[in-house]
Amino acid sequence: MTQTIAPRVRTLVLLLLAAACALLAGAGPASAHAALTGSDPRQGAVVDKAPAQVSLTFSESVSMDDDSLRVLDPKGKRVDDGKPSGTGGTAYSVKLHTGLPDGTYTVTYQVVSADSHPVAGAYTFSIGAPSETSVSVSATEAGGGAVGWLYGLGRYVSYAGFTVLVGGAAFVLACWPRGSGVRAVQRLVVSGWLALTAATLLLLLLRGSYTSSGKLGDVFDLNLLGDVLQTKTGASLVSRLLLLAAASLFVAVLFGAYDKREDDEKRDLTFGLAVGGAVVAAGLAATWAMSEHASVGLQTGIAMPVDVVHLLAMAAWLGGLTALLVALYRTPADTPVPALAVRRFSRVAFTSVVALVVTGTYQSWRQLGSWTAFTDTRYGQLLLGKIGLVAVLVGIAYLSRRWTAQLTEAVPTIARQREKGQDRTSSVTTAEKTKSAGKATGASEAAGKTAGTAGTSKTAGRTAEDSEKATGTASEKATGTAKAVEGTSGAGTPDSSGTSRRAAQLARQRAAVDAARQKRQRDADPHRFGLRRSVLAEAGVAVVLLAVTTVLTQTEPGRAEEEAKTANSSSASTSAPSTGAVTLDIPFDTGGQNGEGVVRVELDPARVGANDMHLYVEGPSGNAFDIPEVKVAFTLKAKDIGPLPVVPDHITTGHWSASGVQVPMAGDWEVAVTVRTSDIDQVTVSKNAQIG
Repeated sequence: MTQTIAPRVRTLVLLLLAAACALLAGAGPASAHAALTGSDPRQGAVVDKAPAQVSLTFSESVSMDDDSLRVLDPKGKRVDDGKPSGTGGTAYSVKLHTGLPDGTYTVTYQVVSADSHPVAGAYTFSIGAPSETSVSVSATEAGGGAVGWLYGLGRYVSYAGFTVLVGGAAFVLACWPRGSGVRAVQRLVVSGWLALTAATLLLLLLRGSYTSSGKLGDVFDLNLLGDVLQTKTGASLVSRLLLLAAASLFVAVLFGAYDKREDDEKRDLTFGLAVGGAVVAAGLAATWAMSEHASVGLQTGIAMPVDVVHLLAMAAWLGGLTALLVALYRTPADTPVPALAVRRFSRVAFTSVVALVVTGTYQSWRQLGSWTAFTDTRYGQLLLGKIGLVAVLVGIAYLSRRWTAQLTEAVPTIARQREKGQDRTSSVTTAEKTKSAGKATGASEAAGKTAGTAGTSKTAGRTAEDSEKATGTASEKATGTAKAVEGTSGAGTPDSSGTSRRAAQLARQRAAVDAARQKRQRDADPHRFGLRRSVLAEAGVAVVLLAVTTVLTQTEPGRAEEEAKTANSSSASTSAPSTGAVTLDIPFDTGGQNGEGVVRVELDPARVGANDMHLYVEGPSGNAFDIPEVKVAFTLKAKDIGPLPVVPDHITTGHWSASGVQVPMAGDWEVAVTVRTSDIDQVTVSKNAQIG
C-alpha cells in the first residue's frame, strides 16, 4: 500500500489543479466593478430634439481615453467629437455633432474602474422615433477572449506563487529552521518566487490589451505598455517586481548563509530574517490591496491594511501547509519532520485562521452591505462557497491536529525502538561488512591474476561477474572492485562494455532498494502516515479555495451590484430626460378628400403612472385643422398589455388633450392613433415609444 502513495499524490494534485483551471475557465470575462448608474439621454429614451451631448454616471471612479465613449448612428457611424470630458471621477460626457437626423443611436463605453477592472457596456436612445440600427449592443465585452483567459490565469498563478513563497519561508523560519537545508523545501520556495515573478511580468504585458482591444497582437505594443505604466495598476505591478528583487536576496540568505550556520548562530540571524521577510511580504501584499477592491469604496484607510493582513494570513496558512506537505512526503527517512515543527505550524495555522475570520468578516460587510446580497448577487454566492471551503478546511485541520498530538506521544517510543534495534544489529552488520570486504578483495586479486596469465577479456569478465555475485548487495567497495576488474580486462572490448552496463544496472537496483527501504521506514509510523494523508487532503481543498478567491477578486462586489440595480430601477420610474416629454410625429392618409396630414402625440412626463397627453393634427402645409374623430390606444406587446384606449377632448382647432393617462408599466409601448376624416375615411397609424 505504501508503494502507491506517491502516484496517488500526483494524481490527486493534478485533478485538483484541473478543477481549479476549470473553475477559472468558467469564470468568463471579469465582471464590471464600476456600474453605470445614470445616463442622459437615458436608456431607451425617445427625445424630440437631438441632444447636444451624452453624459454617463458610474458607481465609482473610472478612467477614460479618447475612444472610451462612442455614439453611433443607425448605420454605425460615429457622431461624437471623440473627446470625453470629466474630472476623472464618476461622471463623463461627450459632445455630439449638430443636426442629427431622427433614428436610434447607440452609446458604447469601455472604461477602467478604480479597482483595476475593465467595464464595458452599451445602450440605445432615439431621436424623433425608434428605427432599425446595424449596431449590435450585445457584442460589447470587456476582459474576454484569449487575453482575458490568460490574464485570469496569470492572476491565479500570482496568488499561488505569493502563497507558496511567503508561506514556505515562514514555515522554515517559524517552525522548522533545519528545513532550510532540505532540497525539496528549497525548490518549493524558489518555485513560488519564480511563479510570482513570471505571472507579474505576464500581467504587465497583457494589461494594455486586457483593458482595451482584447487582441493578442497588442500584447507587445510599447505604446500600450507605456500607458499601463502610468496607471495605478501598472505602478503596483512594477512595485511588485522591485519587491521580488528584494525577496530574491532574502531567499538566497535563507537557503545559503542561514542554512550553513549552527543552531546557536541561527537564532541570532532568525530575528533579522523574520523582520526583513515580514516587510517584503507585507509590501507584496500591499501591491494587491492598493490597486484592487480594498482601494475603492467605503473606509479605504481601514480596508487596505485589513486586506494586507488577510493576504498574509492566507499565505502563512496555505503556503505553510504546502511546505509541510512537501516536507512530509519528500524529506529522507533519516531526517523526518520533527513533531515540534508540526506543533509549531499548528499554532501558526490557528492564528492565521483567526486572522482570516476577523478580516474576512469585515471585508464581507464592506463588499456586501446586506444579508440579501449573499444570495441575490454573484459575489455573495461565491463568498458563500468560499466560506464553505474554509469550514471544510478547518474540519480537516482539526483531524490533522489530532494526528499531531498522537505523533508527539509516539515519537519517543519509536525512537527508542529504533535505537535498540540498531544496538542489536550493530555487531552483526559490522561482521557482515568485514566479510563482504574480504570477499571483494579476494575477488579482485583473483581477477587480476586471471587477466595477467590468460590475457583475454572474456576470462576477466567472467571473474568480475563471479566477484559481483559473491559480494551480492555489497557496499561501494565492491562496486569499485568491479570497475577495477573492468579496467584490467582492457578498454574498448565488448566484454568491457557489458561489464559497465552490468555495474550500472546493479547501481540502479541498489538505489531502488534503498529508496524502498527509506519509504518503508518513513511509513512505519502510523501516526505520521495519517498526518500526511490529512495534510494532503487539506492541500487539495486549499487549491480549490485559492481558485475561488481568485474568481472572487474579479467579480463585482455585492454592494456595487445592488446599488446599480437600485439606480437602474429608480431611473426607470423617474421622469424622462430634460425634454420632459415624448413627442411622436405620425403621418396619415385616409384616402379621401383632405385625408392627408400629420398627427403629433405629446406625452408628458412619459413615465409610469399619470401622464398628460396632447394631440395636434396638421395638414400637408403645416396648418392645424379639425377632423371628426381621433382616438389613441397604448399597447405593450412584450408583456401582453393593452390596447389601453384613450379618447381625448377637443380643445381648439387641431388640438385635443387628455389628462391622467395611466401607463401601468415601463417598456416599449406602441402608440396607435385612429384618425377619421369623414364618415367613411378612416385609418390607424402607430409608432413605438419608450415610456417609463
